[in-house]
Parts: sequence; C-alpha cells; structure tokens
Amino acid sequence: MKKILIANRGEIARRIVHTAHAMGIATVAVYSDPDAQALHVREATQAVALGGSASADSYLRIDKLIAAARATGADAVHPGYGFLSENAGFAQAVVDAGLTWIGPPPAAIRTLGSKAGAKALAQAQGVPCLPGYAGSDQSDERFGAEAERIGFPLMVKAVAGGGGRGMRLVTDAVQLPAALVSARSEALAGFGNGDLLIERALLNPRHVEVQVFADAHGHCIHLGERDCSVQRRHQKLIEESPSPAVDAALRERMGACAVALAQAAGYVGAGTVEFLLDEGTPNQPGDFFLMEMNTRLQVEHPVTEALTGLDLVEWQIRVARGEPLPLAQHQVALQGHAIEVRLCAEDAQFTPHTGQVLYFAAPPATAFERAALGRLRFDHALEQGTEVTTHYDAMLGKLIVHAATRGEAIDALVRALEGTTLLGLPSNRAFLAACLGHPQFRAGQARVPLLAHEGDALRAALRLQEQAALLPSAMAALFSPRTTSLPCSFARPMRLRHQGDVLPLAVRELGPGQLRVEQQGGEPESVGMHLTPLPDGRVQCAVEGVTHAVRTAAVGPQRWHWQAGGVDGWVEDASCEPAARAGAAGGANELRAPFNGRVVAVPVSAGEALQAGATVVVLESMKLEHSLACPTATTVVELLVALGQQVAPGQVLARFEVKEA
Repeated sequence: MKKILIANRGEIARRIVHTAHAMGIATVAVYSDPDAQALHVREATQAVALGGSASADSYLRIDKLIAAARATGADAVHPGYGFLSENAGFAQAVVDAGLTWIGPPPAAIRTLGSKAGAKALAQAQGVPCLPGYAGSDQSDERFGAEAERIGFPLMVKAVAGGGGRGMRLVTDAVQLPAALVSARSEALAGFGNGDLLIERALLNPRHVEVQVFADAHGHCIHLGERDCSVQRRHQKLIEESPSPAVDAALRERMGACAVALAQAAGYVGAGTVEFLLDEGTPNQPGDFFLMEMNTRLQVEHPVTEALTGLDLVEWQIRVARGEPLPLAQHQVALQGHAIEVRLCAEDAQFTPHTGQVLYFAAPPATAFERAALGRLRFDHALEQGTEVTTHYDAMLGKLIVHAATRGEAIDALVRALEGTTLLGLPSNRAFLAACLGHPQFRAGQARVPLLAHEGDALRAALRLQEQAALLPSAMAALFSPRTTSLPCSFARPMRLRHQGDVLPLAVRELGPGQLRVEQQGGEPESVGMHLTPLPDGRVQCAVEGVTHAVRTAAVGPQRWHWQAGGVDGWVEDASCEPAARAGAAGGANELRAPFNGRVVAVPVSAGEALQAGATVVVLESMKLEHSLACPTATTVVELLVALGQQVAPGQVLARFEVKEA
C-alpha cells in the first residue's frame, strides 16, 4: 500500500492523513467546491476536485471517487466515517476497481449495516435484543398492528444508516403515524433508504458501545467500552471510557457478545457494537440489549486510543494489508480515564448554524497525537476564515482528555473548553462545559434522557452567566480602548439587544479606556469601567475591581460575538433603531428561518387556524429535519415559502394574524 485516497473531509480526513504520513504512505484528498481551501486538502499529498457543493454531487459520488483514485495512482481507499463509509456498494466498487478497501468486507457491511439484519444475526448468536418488528411489510397498518403487539413506548428507527437520523420515540398509538412519516423522510434523505423498524423503547438506559477489531486470519478482539449516554436528538455529545456503570464482569460479557456478532458476520477491520444498558433496580437485575453495529471507525475512536495507547487508523491500514492483529485479547490494557466532547456549530437549543469562523484559537494541545495520560487532544479542521455550510454535519471538532481519574479528566476538559476560542457563529462550547459540570454527570449517573430532563436548567444557568458578563463584554466590543480617548461631559444614550431583550444605558466617556455606565429603567445602577488592550488582542475590562478578559468579533454592522473565558454571548447595538422596534420582542407575528436550510414540508395553508405549538414549516439542514412552530394560537395570513425552497437565516417564512392589544 503506497497511496491512500481518503473519501471524506474535515477532521477525519486530517486524522487519516496524519497516520498515513507517519507510516510513510502518501495520501489523496478529495474536495467539493466549498472545501477547495480546506485544511485536509492542503495537508494531503495530492488533492482532486469532485465539483458540486452538496454531498450528493461530491462525497457521495462513487464514480467520481473511483476516478480520482485511478487518476492519482492511489492503490487503497479509506472512507472515514459518515458519507459512504457503511455503503456496501462503494466497498464493492473499490474492490472491483482492484483497489484495497480499508474497511470490512462488502458482505459484512450488507449484513450488519441493516439494523434488521444485524438483529437477526445477533439473536442467532444469543446476543440479547429488544422485542420489535423489522419485516418487509412497511405499511403503516402493519406497523400499527406490530406496535400493539410489542407495546408502548417504542422506538421507530431507520433500518439503514446511523447517527440518530430517522429515529423517533413513540409513547402512544396516536403518535405513531406522524413518527413513521417523519422518520421515513429523514431516513430517505440521509441514507437513500426509507425502510423502518420498530422496537420496545427503554426510557432511562445508558448507551454503551464496544469497540471490536478483527483481521483476515480469524482473530477478533474487543478494546473495551465507551459510554455515550449524553445525547441530544439521539446524537452523541459526550463519550467516555471506561463507563461508570461497567465493571470487569459486565465488560467481559458485553465484549464476548460484540465479538461473537462480528465473527458471525465474517467481519474484518474496526467496528463498534452498540448496546442499551438497563441497569435495573435493587430487586430487578438489569441487562444490555443490542442497538446496532456500526461497520466503520467511530467519531469517538480517540477515547479508545487514549485508553489503550493504540492508533486505530494504523490498525485499520495494517489489517487491510493482510497483517494479523498486533495484540491478543489478554494483551489489551486499559489505563486511566478518557472523555471526548463534540464541538458543534449549534446553539443551546441544539439548532445548527452556518457562518464564517472569524477567530479561532485552540487550547495548548497537539492535534491527532494520542492523548497520553494527563494530556489533551483536539481533532478539528478549523481555522480563521473556515466557512461552515448547510451541506455537511454540524460537528466542528472533538476535544479529548486522558487523565488518571475520571474527576481529573472532567476538570481538564472543562478547562480545555474554556481555553478554546471560536467566534463568528454559535457553538455548543459553553453548553458542553455545563454538561460536564452537571451533578448527575459528575456522579457518573448520566443516562440517555439527561438533556431532555435537564436541558432547560442548563440553558437557564448559561443565560445567567451571559447576563453577568454582558455589560463588560459589550463595552469591550463597542468602546475599543484604542479609540476611546477624549473625555465627554455628556452621557451617550444606548440600547443593547441581548437574547431578544433590550437594555437601555447611558454611557459617559471619561478618558482613555474610562467609562461610566448607567443602566436605565427601574432602579438606576451606575458602574465605572476601565478598558485595557491586552497583547493577545483581547480587551481587559475592570469593573469595580473585577476583571474580565474579553475577545470580540464584529459579525455585522451593529452586532458582535464575544467570549469571556467560558462564557459566550451576542450583542447588538440597537441605539439607532426606533424605540418601538428596538424594544419589540421581534417577529411575534412572523415566523423566520433560524438558519440556512431546505423546506421539506409545509403542513399548513393560508387562512388556517392553528393551536400554539403547531408545526408551520419543516426545514432540513445539516442532515437533520427541524420543525418550526407558531408560539401562540393564531391564524396563518400568508405563507412565503414552498416545498424544496432554500431559505436563509432571518428569512420570513410565514405571517400570522395580528392580535389586538
């Protein structure tokens, strides 16, 4: 193997480049039009343009990928994860082209890539499975009958793919028809296959997965488990190993089941068997149940690398070359504790966002090297100027910490998040740190419903942190100490908008970097502030002896994104707007697009009366569907979008009846 074509993009493409080059193997990157200047393109030995912007026109085009491999003389293909990594047709096309496929055999992908097929094989091997239905009759009537047999609650799942797409929780029969329609639509868009299955739902489980590795000589081992219970929308946010709920005996049982499933399918390479762990009660023993098997490298593979000291991409390459596994099961050693968080371009409500990275700085770390004990690893493809588009997943990178104990790993990861600067578009940086600090997570008691139950409390706490840092951060953005020089005896009236609320102020400039800020309305409050430029470009704002180091970036003529340590915020100067507009709640009679996306459903019509919370428009963005609802009971006056239309942030989608005061 002399040259590997990497059929992927972003941080995983960079990750594969790093290991391949360390092994003396050349690499070929491929790229879509938006990725022409991306880091993975510049770091590979060669790069080939695929053309197009959407995945369907670039990273999902098997013909273009095979042609790129032939044109560059690549003799192997690594699919990374996502895109075509679990596509048996792509794997077969690579093999048929005489190239080495760095992944499991196409037959194993077909068997295990289908949740229904994997479940049937697992049951034959004695692997515990939840009761369900995964038959060929995909009619709503059949699903309804099977749901009554299985009982509620249950999960609707896409048979193909993964990543939480095409999954819906159904708690009663009334919800089932809508869940089937929605899950089919998302599965068809994400995987090209709308087939579904249903199975009994566990309402308070852990999500625990086992990393397996097999070679072509009949050897298969596991490399321990990862606990992925902290999720939103069935997508993982935090992964750790070892799981706080798994002891040596349970690890052995789960590992044996995972290995048995892989061997029964004739598996070769890296794979992950995912389980739901029901811990039971003092009077009722718990058990684990198969979810699915991912026939690829996982996003969270660095957690296992940190714990074992192994390079799983190197193992993939060696196994694909026909080499035996370097270790036997009894030689696998797990040391310390590792935790990974996924940094995503999304707000605290988990809504994905697009935009340009105006400033980026990672905490001190070395990317892609194994996170040795007590060290941080940051896998990403970020730099100043990076454009985050609607065409790909919202994940920006992964921070991984390895420490001697779980508590030390948590503390170090919180510090790493606070030391990461990302300005220009919303991210979940602060939300991740809040999750790590949540008492349930710290106690090792986090389960899958954690964020569904505690998300509002976490968001409320973050909002209070923002409000506490708002004034000094806003003043650092609006009054640069380099331009504030001459004293002025007159107070400048200002109105600042933050999270929809408007704060009236009176600001007096007293001299270089010296401000007197008075909050208007209610009980007046006046504070003095001293702004000082720091050598690294931040501004230090001292407020009555308390200092805040703030970095800001202008994202519009009168709008700024600021970051003060672990706190992020956005502020607008609404001083020049008419008072009525500046103080308005903003679009109470309009529905606006919160992000770029494509309209995939408009279930209402003009003139229709709606209840509060009724879905008005469904947008697809970053491979997920998002239902946009009316906040109050109202009547639709006008619909301004149609099915299939692309919309931009802030675009008016619908107008509602104006209610008389």
